[in-house]
Amino acid sequence: MSKSIETHLRFRKVISPATPPGMTQVVSVRNLPSVLGGNVSVADGNRFSTWAAEPKEVLQFWGGDKDPFVKLQQVLDKYRLDNAHETELPKGLFRCGWMGYFGYELNGYIEKLPQRAACDINIPLIHLCFYDRAICYDHLEGKWWLVSLGIAGDGESAEAKLDSVEHLLRQAEKTQVILPQAGGFYNESPDLSDFSCNISREYYFKAIERIQRYIYEGDVYQINFSQRFEAAYNTCPIYLYHWQNHYNPSPYAAFIGSDDFSIVSASPEMFITVREGFISTKPIKGTRRRITGAQGAERINEVNFADLVQSDKEQAELNMIVDLERNDIARICKPGSRNVIQPRTIEAYPTVFHAVATVRGELRDDVGFCDILKGVFPGGSITGAPKIRAMEIIDELEPTQRSVYTGSIGYIGLDGSVCLNIAIRTIIITSGRAFAQTGGGIVADSDPQAEWDETITKAMALLAGINSVQRTACSRQRAADSVQRIADSVQRVKGSG
Repeated sequence: MSKSIETHLRFRKVISPATPPGMTQVVSVRNLPSVLGGNVSVADGNRFSTWAAEPKEVLQFWGGDKDPFVKLQQVLDKYRLDNAHETELPKGLFRCGWMGYFGYELNGYIEKLPQRAACDINIPLIHLCFYDRAICYDHLEGKWWLVSLGIAGDGESAEAKLDSVEHLLRQAEKTQVILPQAGGFYNESPDLSDFSCNISREYYFKAIERIQRYIYEGDVYQINFSQRFEAAYNTCPIYLYHWQNHYNPSPYAAFIGSDDFSIVSASPEMFITVREGFISTKPIKGTRRRITGAQGAERINEVNFADLVQSDKEQAELNMIVDLERNDIARICKPGSRNVIQPRTIEAYPTVFHAVATVRGELRDDVGFCDILKGVFPGGSITGAPKIRAMEIIDELEPTQRSVYTGSIGYIGLDGSVCLNIAIRTIIITSGRAFAQTGGGIVADSDPQAEWDETITKAMALLAGINSVQRTACSRQRAADSVQRIADSVQRVKGSG
């Protein structure tokens, strides 16, 4: 094994009038951009938004390749961070490292699963970029941080790297983002006729019946079952991320860009955070619709909030997943260190109320990131319990692979810190198509119609965003075509004169 390359962290704290949307726009046009956060809701999650582009290295692992954890460990071991400035930076700030995603089907490399679902989205199973410079925004203090790595022999000093990202920050100060219209999603349900789906309503109801039969027979207690919506998408993916960040801000939002695909995530759910030797996970189980701006919204929201608070079914679902997560992290934590540090709590988001809880434990000294991933991936809130049998049933009943959906997006810092979301409320854009998938936990007393309605509620903001951004792009194109026709007419008149 080759010796790790030592790196030295440098940073600047900057006061700037730049806005997170402006920063997102500037970074999005660079090579292989990654954005974590960039909206007001981040203050309730990880506190910091992070932007990076033009990575020094890229790891892509495709389904069917061998030994993902060997390859992952090799790249994670390549660089080592000098921690001389550790106490000078706020906790949770990205100190350079890897940003990207892990697809759900990585579970097949952790457990022996049948993998019968069709793979019809051609993007990598793992996509990680190593960034030696980044821009961070502290949503609590309203301050910008620039970070970079000095790496021996790479031909560019850490100060020069800081200068390069400060130049991007200055560009962002002059960048104004014009947002598309909300498209009525605050008041209306999406028109599902604009989207195709990987299953029919009839298939969905029959699948629920089959899941409940498995539950009655004792195979499982709960299954997270999902359906996928699909539509043409022919405009810039970053417009959709701007839309989601403005109208549907989420604390663990993310944008991953490449030449062949883009990922737009409006995830409210934290999968794992690792910091100072402790791991936390925050599963979501339980959803009710929340309305903003409509007549009678306050009363409707009060009823929906109370219904979620008082739901024995939703309470039982969350309890099951909390127990599952406690068991998962027991594989990698010191005995006796696991605790539920936040009991069931109802959190409000622009379009939904969610019930959440937080589990925390102290990692064993011999545990590294690959051990963590093999111990807890994918998150129990999006599989069911028991996890392995739940994943087998998901593979049996869902006709297409999930890809990034219900995988994880985030960062692995050189300082050992980790923050990954659960990639729900996530849109995959590739080959001129947009894919949005939503699901819910099915238990013995689930009502199929209510479960169907819940998947639509969760999909509402995603589908409305796709429609709105597409309509705005078409309107802009029609306006441009009209201007061009007028110009052509004027030119013809001049020519005939």
